[in-house]
Amino acid sequence: MNPAPPLSPGPSTAVGPPLWLLFELTYRCPLQCVFCYNPVDFAAVDNELTTAEWLRVLREARALGSVQLGLSGGEPLMRDDVEEIAAEARQLGYYSNLITSGVGLTRERLAELKRAGLDHIQLSFQDSTRELNDFLSHTRTFELKQRCAEWIKSSGYPMVLNCVIHRLNIDHLDTIIDMAVRMGADYLELANTQYYSWAHLNREHLLPSRAQLERAERITNQWRARLQGKMRIFYVVPDFYEQRPKRCANGWGTTLAVVTPDGTALPCHTAKMLPGIDFPNVRRQSMREVWFESAAFNRFRGQGWMKEPCASCEERDKDLGGCRCQAYLLAQDAAAADPVCAKSPHHLVVLAAVDRAQQTRPPEAPLIFRKREVSRSLIDSQRLSANENLAPSQ
Repeated sequence: MNPAPPLSPGPSTAVGPPLWLLFELTYRCPLQCVFCYNPVDFAAVDNELTTAEWLRVLREARALGSVQLGLSGGEPLMRDDVEEIAAEARQLGYYSNLITSGVGLTRERLAELKRAGLDHIQLSFQDSTRELNDFLSHTRTFELKQRCAEWIKSSGYPMVLNCVIHRLNIDHLDTIIDMAVRMGADYLELANTQYYSWAHLNREHLLPSRAQLERAERITNQWRARLQGKMRIFYVVPDFYEQRPKRCANGWGTTLAVVTPDGTALPCHTAKMLPGIDFPNVRRQSMREVWFESAAFNRFRGQGWMKEPCASCEERDKDLGGCRCQAYLLAQDAAAADPVCAKSPHHLVVLAAVDRAQQTRPPEAPLIFRKREVSRSLIDSQRLSANENLAPSQ
């Protein structure tokens, strides 16, 4: 494990507020999705913030200028204080969004969330069929999700559906969109899997072929033309098929502040995986200290940290070097140019993965479902590896 390089010079412009605040209220979740972005060692986190601590962070971030609040997990409805947090968010002037699988939602609880002032609910599906939806989540939830969609629509909320797209369901895109239309969805997000955490473990199973992606884009565009704006469809291409990377959460430490269940504050959803960085915790530091003063949030702000080819690239203002977690996972260096970029010296790693995805032969290794016992075994294997690295040579 390499230590983080020295803190780079600060950004060239003043740091703005954390406009988007994301509360990952809990890592508990009845679903066991193979593409979950929660950390693979989520079982090590069991000391969740109290309601009072969440409310304090909410107030501190609002004082800095935060305007949008996301409530996610895990499954956020596993906690019984979502209504109280939503009510405080409304009182403070946030626009709030609940991101849920539907598990834990009832008509009564939906009415409570409405009274509390929750603005928006995003409901996830894994597929348009019961068989694959329930297989991918390792739970029997398809009928529940259908009922939740009806409740959300009838309660007056915008109907927002999300389906993570990957090799195992991308060929069903036509029926997924048709399902959303029949449910009366106002928005449908078709977000191709990005390969972090559990999706990184399962990448050989999940990365679609180029032919699948081209067909999916063609079907999406056909539906857009047919619907003529009656339902907005957002389609996100996986990074591995791009020649240039996307900005990391719109730029590390520029827009997003994530607070994890135990209070660790992160500049993106998966940054905790990066070695050698001591991320702040809201139990010990205020949001002002977290956002403006912590070494972790300043680590990849601006461009002073960049190495070649990013440092002299004419496109560096556009992508800010890409994703730091992707750089670490694919190049073992969080400060490297994102290997998705065709200019990166590590781009061959991405090309090799894409080349394997064109094969029709299924991977030999089985899918790894997001389970607590699997998470525990991964933690134990990491500890064993660390101990072996520390052992004296014979």
